[in-house]
Amino acid sequence: MLFQSLAEKMTQAFKSFKNKGKLTEADVKAGMREVKLALLEADVNFKVVKDFVAKVSERAVGSEVLESLLPAQQIVKIVNEELVALMGGTNQKLNFAPKPPTIVLMCGLQGAGKTTHCAKLAGMYKKQGKNPLLVACDIYRPAAIKQLQIVGEQVGVPVFEHGTNDPVDTAKDAVRHAIKYGHDLVIIDTAGRLHIDEALMNELKAVKEAVQPNEILLVVDAMTGQDAVNVAKSFNDLLDITGVILTKMDGDTRGGAALSVRYITGKPIKFIGTGEKLDMIEPFHPERMASRILGMGDVLSLIEKAEQTFDEKKAAEYEKKFREQTFSLNDYLDQFAQIRKMGSIDQLIGMMPGIKPEALKDAKVDEKQLDRVEAIILSMTIKERYHPELLNSSRKRRIAAGSGTTVEDVNRLLKQYDQTKQLMKRFMGGGKKRGKMRIPF
Repeated sequence: MLFQSLAEKMTQAFKSFKNKGKLTEADVKAGMREVKLALLEADVNFKVVKDFVAKVSERAVGSEVLESLLPAQQIVKIVNEELVALMGGTNQKLNFAPKPPTIVLMCGLQGAGKTTHCAKLAGMYKKQGKNPLLVACDIYRPAAIKQLQIVGEQVGVPVFEHGTNDPVDTAKDAVRHAIKYGHDLVIIDTAGRLHIDEALMNELKAVKEAVQPNEILLVVDAMTGQDAVNVAKSFNDLLDITGVILTKMDGDTRGGAALSVRYITGKPIKFIGTGEKLDMIEPFHPERMASRILGMGDVLSLIEKAEQTFDEKKAAEYEKKFREQTFSLNDYLDQFAQIRKMGSIDQLIGMMPGIKPEALKDAKVDEKQLDRVEAIILSMTIKERYHPELLNSSRKRRIAAGSGTTVEDVNRLLKQYDQTKQLMKRFMGGGKKRGKMRIPF
């Protein structure tokens, strides 16, 4: 889960406040020491931690907290506000050019996920009605151009390339091509390079000068922690980047990079990569990230994922089926497929409010369980899926054998299916006045 480790530590730090009715300055100081340790263990830059704790402490020892009836809640509120401010305050959108095309120059170290996130970005904006063009300017890494073509094809976005020609010339020709053929978004993939490699960095500066990009996005591996901060600072000093994409956020349970990059560079985190699939990219919302860190979930992101996955027509169909009691195991299977499109179950659970981080520490969601559900239902005949009451002992044994599961697994699925139907029956209000139905997930 995103920020799981940091969220656990923060929760522990706040416990010292919750046990007290009134707080003294000494109580605040002791609690802030725990917050400081939590941030340092999360690999947050030391200077960032020092300034953050100082700001929180200054506000926490004021009358607003010490004279409050609920001082613990006040401190959580202050920490939340300062976390949001630390990460940039609000979501920073991509700056689009007044006159197309908008040019985005992607840069970063080798292995950060730059090529993949070029495609992710292009795919995301294509869904929003843009006509993007990917540009292959990485002429050094073997098969880099081929990789961009593959991921470009997967998201339905064309790739402009001139083989191993000079990247500066390729970038200029790509912009002319975009203008000629009506591409309003140009995303340039460049070679991964060390910030100390003077020749390659100069090449990057030359590309920048040649095409005058509207955005220069630095792609940073979140799992590198404080090293990410050093990289970001070096690239920013040389290129004056406009924003950051943090990748591999699904593998970073600490969150050090997310909390440090904005403070050190002064440049916003604009997007985060949350998984390997090409649709796993999200705009970065500081207020939502702060909420996750403090164990309060991220309902808005969860709703957005659901809205992107479940269309209105499908929701209306389900509503009708529940109302008419014709909801079948085929529909049940389809719902599971829709949920899987939203991302990993671990990520979805992490967005739900009220679930404490420590409760998830050792809880591993078995993603294969969904595979078993699918295998069991697909091993049924069409008639059995619509009439599960036909499933006697011999049929269940056949289904279990065909799906590589047990009869107990089949019975468990049927029980869950029945519970879902009962839940939705109550949800529908038994014929009473009802609002718009929402698909449970």
